[in-house]
Amino acid sequence: MLTILIVEDDAAISEMLQHFLATKKFAVLIADSGKAAFDQLAERNPDLVLLDWMLPDFSGPDLLKMMRGNAAQKELPVIMLTARSEEEDKIKGLETGADDYITKPFSLQELLARIHALLRRSQRLDANKCIQVGTLSLDPENRSVTVAGEPISIGPTEFRLLHYLMRTPGRLHSRAHLLDHVWGQGSFIEERTVDVHILRLRKLLKKHGIDNLIETVRGGGYRLRETDHGA
Repeated sequence: MLTILIVEDDAAISEMLQHFLATKKFAVLIADSGKAAFDQLAERNPDLVLLDWMLPDFSGPDLLKMMRGNAAQKELPVIMLTARSEEEDKIKGLETGADDYITKPFSLQELLARIHALLRRSQRLDANKCIQVGTLSLDPENRSVTVAGEPISIGPTEFRLLHYLMRTPGRLHSRAHLLDHVWGQGSFIEERTVDVHILRLRKLLKKHGIDNLIETVRGGGYRLRETDHGA
């Protein structure tokens, strides 16, 4: 199940969006301030953010600038929600790093269409993009993994798992989240399966001295460090 974080201080709008998106089979997180949004982002891994322009502590653009400065949220899809309809405001929102912009009042069906379009575009871009974290490199198109230029022989499940972790360095993923995104939603697989494949992946990386690149967070799940320094 894909997760959307709603950052909106108007309780009526927030509740309306939460109910609507839940009926469309999205998991929904709520934040009514910039600080609450950062708390959610530190603990959870949304697939998309709906970000209001006006918040009680930060402006939407200022919050977005801070998000884009964080490697874990640099590529996170963001749609700005605002009552500001002037062209210069739209330009400011997009230049700050928003992927899309919709003005209030808006059609829920139009918002849903934009959410789906942005998620599809984001997933397509991520799917074919070569990724490097420290000395570890992954090429999705050629299905190859190297460490400091030396190829690694890797199985298909470990490849998909590593690919997903490398797309979101620094972000914490629960076992349930990894099952949904790596094995697919609706997979009838025990969460312990994730541990088994993480162990296999670490053994492959250990031969090159970077097994500590994959970090276990007790009670939380797994994340990939943003660098293999000190691994």
